Amino acid sequence: MTLKWLEWRHSPWGKATAGQWRYALRNAIAMCLALTIAYCLTLDEPYWAMTSAAVVSFPTVGGVISKSLGRIAGSLLGASASLIIAGHALNDPWLFTFAMAGWLGVCTWAASHFQNNAAYAFQLAGYTAAIIAFSLINTVDITALWDLAQARVCEVIIGILCGGLMMMVMPGTADGNTFISALKNMHGRLLEHASLLWQQDTTEAIRTAHETVIGQILTLNLLRIQAFWSHYRFRRQNNLLNYLLHQQLRMTSMISSQRRMLVNWPQPPATLWPALKRLLDLLADPRADKLSVARLLVEIAPTDQDDYRHRAFYQRLRAFCWIYLNNSRWLRDVESATPVSRFSPPKTAALARHTDNIEALWSGLRTFCVITLTGAWGIHTQWEAASSALSLAAISCVLYSASPAPFRSFSLLVRTLLWLTLFSFAVKFGLMVQISELWQFLLFLLPLLTTMQLMKLQQPKLAGLWGQLIVFMGSFIAVTNPPTYDFADFLNDDLAKILGVSLSWLAFAVLRPGSDTRKGRRHIRAIRRGFVDQLSRHPQHNEGQFESLVYHHISQLSGSKEEAARRWLLRWGVVLLNCSHVVWQLRSWETRSDPLSQVRDIAISLLENVMSDRGVQQRTLGATLGELQRISDVLARHHQQAARDLAALIWRLYCSLSQLEQAPPPGHPLMVKRVT
Repeated sequence: MTLKWLEWRHSPWGKATAGQWRYALRNAIAMCLALTIAYCLTLDEPYWAMTSAAVVSFPTVGGVISKSLGRIAGSLLGASASLIIAGHALNDPWLFTFAMAGWLGVCTWAASHFQNNAAYAFQLAGYTAAIIAFSLINTVDITALWDLAQARVCEVIIGILCGGLMMMVMPGTADGNTFISALKNMHGRLLEHASLLWQQDTTEAIRTAHETVIGQILTLNLLRIQAFWSHYRFRRQNNLLNYLLHQQLRMTSMISSQRRMLVNWPQPPATLWPALKRLLDLLADPRADKLSVARLLVEIAPTDQDDYRHRAFYQRLRAFCWIYLNNSRWLRDVESATPVSRFSPPKTAALARHTDNIEALWSGLRTFCVITLTGAWGIHTQWEAASSALSLAAISCVLYSASPAPFRSFSLLVRTLLWLTLFSFAVKFGLMVQISELWQFLLFLLPLLTTMQLMKLQQPKLAGLWGQLIVFMGSFIAVTNPPTYDFADFLNDDLAKILGVSLSWLAFAVLRPGSDTRKGRRHIRAIRRGFVDQLSRHPQHNEGQFESLVYHHISQLSGSKEEAARRWLLRWGVVLLNCSHVVWQLRSWETRSDPLSQVRDIAISLLENVMSDRGVQQRTLGATLGELQRISDVLARHHQQAARDLAALIWRLYCSLSQLEQAPPPGHPLMVKRVT
């Protein structure tokens, strides 16, 4: 038997890299520094400052700044709400319970409704109010409310400032460099994606690859937000970065559109596939320019002017090449830019998002019920530790309302609380009772926190457990000023915390979050409503906004295990997105009022008869596809070049719409079919 784990090189300290040591020491010192400052300021519960420093422990400057802003705003809003609610309703337990339940329900709804920093701020507003207000239910002196509120806010701000200070002393990874590197990698990844989709064979890897690429581009938007806060250079270049993300989504759509044409092309030329491979290889070359690409595109250009299928494929492929080269140029400019460089790309809005209002309202109602029932139980039992149960119930309901796997999160949290109960008992009654100075406790705390931070980095599968142990450890050890060592209070408090989480878990089991199948149906209906709006004369979203909105819908079920829901959401999104691109091109094709423009209007009106927010009309769909194919065949023999171009556009519309022949009729459940 060998004990390799006792060797230095196999220990967490020996395996740690320089970057891991810097991250662990930065966060551990920030937590200890926050605890020390809060203790020196004679705040009654300085461990909240340590917890606040742990929450904002991000590896990048932008992450720390954005998280800190959300935390400060949420803490101030939550403290204000607790002052108002407790100040007016604390003397009436039932009114106080309903008021706090209503506030926490609103915060849960808002956290589910918004994204990123706004969602985080409302989460903080919810459980900061819970921590402050519920701590007062055993207090008869109402004047203590203001002291408690300002103490909690001060502790939060101290933790944030300590985290920011240590980030300046021991800076982490540069957000801007990380984002630009990820943007370049995604740019090259699109060529690999194109080579996978532009094949004659159909494999399951095609669908999963398309989902992966969409998710990766939308993840880049989170990196853009962190880069925005990290340096003023990226705030000045924010419009260009938004433009690049939109262009990458556009190229993803074009790759999918090209595949639909290849699938519906009866007899593509045999020379097409090797030419496409040479083209992708050339685009991957950093020295590629429009001239070299144009020379290669000549080999793919149609020789028969009446072949509208070849013409449609060639025109879309050429547009893809120009966008790719244009993005390559912008990326080179951004990479070599100085902090004072200015760019003038087309003005672009941020990526659009969609909120599932039904799920958000359901989450708010669940939180309201949990707090009301827990408060009623506390009023009936008159248990002094009920405040801890209410606080943990509020925290868990608000935090996990938007979690894709809430039961797994609750199981992890219960494991964390059980481990911390045993650990804090040993530390509090085995070590802390024997020391009288804070610096003696810090000698134990600093290496402990450093080791836990290293373990979080080195054990990715247990990173969630280690992270929660670090964040919740302060409230379990409860370094108060002055310190207290009452075993009965300690046991009651920890038991109440576990019961509060258990009641939340029970509420999630009874008022279960919507299944992925129901969520998928709601997302599909929202996409269909958006597409119907695209067919109107004055659509609410422009082409780019609708594109990013559809991809946001698709990404919402990227982690779902319900295969049918993910498959049909992806299919509906891609089909209607490809159709919307054709519609926008048809609108901008010609403005004159001649017979060809009337044919264009007929093609657009055919879509209105096929699609509604309830689904696709199968009988009308078959007739529409036949009519689109007939129009393309007739226009291909027209003597005008514009007519043949219109035939290519209408055939693209036929290719995009034909995939809906496998769609279930309105009112039927989602069906599992193979996506090509």
